[in-house]
Order: sequence, then structure tokens, then C-alpha cells
Amino acid sequence: MKLALYLPNFRDEVTVKELEDLTALAEELDFDSVWTLDRIVVPEASDRQELQYPFGMMEAFPKALPVSARGQWYQGWPLIPWLAAKTTKVRIGMSITDTPYRAPGVLAAEIATVDHLSNGRINVGVGAGWMPEEFAAASASHIYPKRHKHVRETIEIMQGIWTNDLFEYHGEFADFDRCGFGAKPLQDPHPPIYFSGLKDPKRSANRIAKYNLAGWIGIQDTPEELLDWRGPIQHELEELGKPGAMDSLELCSMYWFVITDESSDQTPAGKASNILIGTAAQITDNLKRLAEAGLTMPLIWPPFSDVPVSKTLDDLKRLNEEILPKVNAV
Repeated sequence: MKLALYLPNFRDEVTVKELEDLTALAEELDFDSVWTLDRIVVPEASDRQELQYPFGMMEAFPKALPVSARGQWYQGWPLIPWLAAKTTKVRIGMSITDTPYRAPGVLAAEIATVDHLSNGRINVGVGAGWMPEEFAAASASHIYPKRHKHVRETIEIMQGIWTNDLFEYHGEFADFDRCGFGAKPLQDPHPPIYFSGLKDPKRSANRIAKYNLAGWIGIQDTPEELLDWRGPIQHELEELGKPGAMDSLELCSMYWFVITDESSDQTPAGKASNILIGTAAQITDNLKRLAEAGLTMPLIWPPFSDVPVSKTLDDLKRLNEEILPKVNAV
């Protein structure tokens, strides 16, 4: 199992220095990667718990975001080239870029440039988004009903631009004749693409097989959920004639993380479960179970509030030096 850091750029209060300290430690501890979070807006309606859908469309949560509308968070994408300049080894990416908020050709060209700035260390996470209020703020309300198709077109455009000297595309969300988009990515044939949000085995298998995707990123997934998803998707990949595709797929999930002195309640509570919140022993046991279920890389996510960055820095050291060796020794 590898470790990745999910930077807490989405918080009511966070400083650039705190993000810098967390990133520096992740590089020092030889984490695989550092990821930022994509959040365009927090609607004021969220403060009243009046969003159209609960957080992430997950039933365990209220119709609100965990950060206030007046919170002073940082946008995820501008942090990516900054991370490239601040690091030399750790891979960098955003989990997950909501493609409907970006023009596909522009996104592809900018990622290629960042791949050069990072010396070939960029990961690309793509997803469809979930919050209608955010689509409105991003001038993308018209895409919301077809947001999954927008993801597919974006993947096709990115791969086309990255692997061809000239490229044209004629789809619903982008329509352009043959153009050059500048420098190609350093990574061959292109940066790895991770996707999120698809638990339907047939659709997931089709997307993995068609686009040769590198990984999948979920959120707060239990071992049982991972097993329930992996079995059917493996069957679908076998039906598509690509039985080995799952073997090379990086299976990731984002987990809120805090090492506590006292044992935490481990009663299953869906996405609100304390999977990686608990004592070192509890976290070790849960990571072992996740590894057995196929998880290859947890994205370690500091909580939105109540836990200072200094505490997270200490917890990351313990995770890497005390807990991970026990997990990987199994």
C-alpha cells in the first residue's frame, strides 16, 4: 500500500504556509502523491443546510458543505503549478477536477504545460461534479443533465491533444477543426487519468477498457464496498476481453484521518464511518482490511476543522513510520 496526501485547501481557515508544511512532509516521507480539492463555491444556502442535495450526494450527510460560505479556502487548480515548484519527487494532482467547469481543450493544454513544470509528475483526476448550485456559479448549468457525457468527451479530447501533433474534435461540448495545442506532456503516452463517481460495473468497465484509465478514486469506501464493486467490474472486464485491466488499476479512496488517544466508535455508519479516525491500532486494522479488499492507495484527508495542522503533521509521521510498515508486512 502507498500513501497519498489530500491537502486541506478547502477549509474555513487555512494558510499557504500550512499547505506548504504538509506538502514538504509528504515529500520527506516519500508519499506517492499530493492532491488538491476542487471547490468553486460554497452557496450561502449551504449555511442553512438548504442545498438541493446532501454533501457529495451521500445520504449520510446534510444538505450542506462542511465549510461556510464565508470561508477563506483556496482553489485547487492554481495550487498545482505551485506544488510542482515546491517539490521534486512527489506526484501531484487534483481530486477530482470537475470537467464541466472547464473547456476541455484549454484544460488539456494547461495540464501538458504543468507536466513539464513538474518534470512529468502530474496525475489527472476527472469527475462530473454533483452540486447544481456550483454548476450555476461556473456558468455550466446547461451541462448538468449531461455532465457524465462531458467527462467522456473531455477524456477523449485530452488524450487526442496529448498524443497527436494536430487534433480535431466534433462533439456536443467541443467542436473544433485541426489545431496544435503546444507542448505535449512529458509522460508517455500521457499523464495517468483517474476517474471517480462510477460504481456501476458495466459503465466503469467500459470506461476503464476504452480509455485505458490508470485509477479510480472514491470517498470513505469500506472494505465491503470495495469488494462489492471489484467483483462485478472484474467480470465486466473479462466480458470485454481485458481481464488484466483491473490488476493495473490504482484503487484509491479519500479518508478523513486523525489518530486519537481513545478508541473511536467503529460502528458502520456508511460514509460517516470512522474508517481512519481512531487509535493507531484501529487505523492499522482498518488499513489491513482495506488492503485485503484491494485498496492500493488511501488519500489521507485532514479533517475540515477542530484538528490543527501541527497535529496532522505528527499523525502523518506516525502513519508512515509506525502504522504503514505493519500494514505492508501482512
